[in-house]
This record gives sequence, C-alpha cells and structure tokens, in this order.
Amino acid sequence: MLLVVQNDPRVPLGTYADYLAEAGVPFRTIHPYAGETLPNPAGIGAVIVLGGAMGVHDVDQHPFIAEVEFFIAHVVAKEIPFLGICLGGQFLAHVLGATITSNSPWREKGMLSVTLTESGSADPLFRKIGRQFMTFQWHNDSFAIPDGAELLASSPACPSQAFRFGSNAYGIQFHPEVNRQIIENWSGWTSETRGRRQEFLSIFAAAAAAYNAASHRLLLNFLQLSGLDSKTQTQ
Repeated sequence: MLLVVQNDPRVPLGTYADYLAEAGVPFRTIHPYAGETLPNPAGIGAVIVLGGAMGVHDVDQHPFIAEVEFFIAHVVAKEIPFLGICLGGQFLAHVLGATITSNSPWREKGMLSVTLTESGSADPLFRKIGRQFMTFQWHNDSFAIPDGAELLASSPACPSQAFRFGSNAYGIQFHPEVNRQIIENWSGWTSETRGRRQEFLSIFAAAAAAYNAASHRLLLNFLQLSGLDSKTQTQ
C-alpha cells in the first residue's frame, strides 16, 4: 500500500492520482491538516508527502507539521521508500538536520529546467529521464542537502533540487504532479502570481508533453524502486 500525505487542501496529488490508477497501485491519502491521524508506518509499502503553502518553521500556525516530521523520521528509520515533493522534500531535509531557508533567494515559480548531477543520472529515481528536463516550480523556501545525502539535481536558480538519503528516501524541490487546473488555482494566491497567471499557463501548455512524460516516468521509477507494482517493471 502506498500512503500519500496531503498537507494542504489546495495542494493535491494531481496527475499522480491518475497515474497511480493507471498503474493499478492502490493508495490511501491522509490529511493531517484536517486532524486525520498518521498511521504506524509498519506495513506501508511506500510514502509520498506532498507540498503546501506553509513552511517547515510554521509549526505555531500549523501544529500538524510536527506530527508529519515525526512520522517521516520513523519512515526513514524503517527504510520505507519515501518521496517528498516540495514542502515534503523540505520536511525530509529538516528531519535529517539540514537548513531550510524561508523566503529563499533561490525561490522559483513556473516552468523551469532542472539538470541531473552524475549521481542523479545514475539514480533509479531518474531512470530514462534526460539529464536536463522541464518541470514546474512553486516554492519560496528551499532546502540544503543533509549531511550524508547525495545531491541528485540542481537548477540555475536553485542549487538543491533533489537529493537521496540512504537507498530510498528522496526529497525533490520541484512539482511533478501538477496540471493546468492546479497551476491556475495556485496563480490566484497572491497579487504577484495573479499578474503572471497567463504566463504560467501558456508556458506550461507549451511544455506539457515533455513535462508529463518526465513526471510520469519519475513516478513509475519510484513505484519500481519501491517494489509496489510489477506492472511497471517492463515500462
């Protein structure tokens, strides 16, 4: 069973819900922001933790953050395959002792390219994904790479885009799960992003085919390294 942790009602699983259904992988989504209790990780096949508008340091406003980080620490200790997306990746980095920079000088928004390191090109999470690929960015905060972790990807604007800790705990700064509707919704969050809504949408539309291919492949790779579904093994 794949467990998905959604931290914000406005930041859903997006296209990954469709891809999981297509792959025949059952999953359960927990909403800790709504008071739902995170389960004992024993027996869970893999975990995906999604993003959110809050930051790792916003525990006073969002007390559930402490519970999510406690859960992630247990998942990593048990070596359960883990994928943290944006805020989820920041949670992982924070749990592992890395610095999370709020209102980061490396913040990014929109469709931007990410480049894999040599380690990233050889990593199973990025198998059959080109060394440079287009993806969607929407973050004000950023993570440093934790001690003992491997840097897997970077971008011109943000040096830390992806890392792996141990054999199967991954944090990524970018969003592989968005679709047009999600981008339209997120663009309404601030006056600055509202003014760029059409820019975000038009650039996404132009790059959608390549973006969806890389995003789909990343999820299939995660399912394969997690051993969750034999159907993906031949893809």
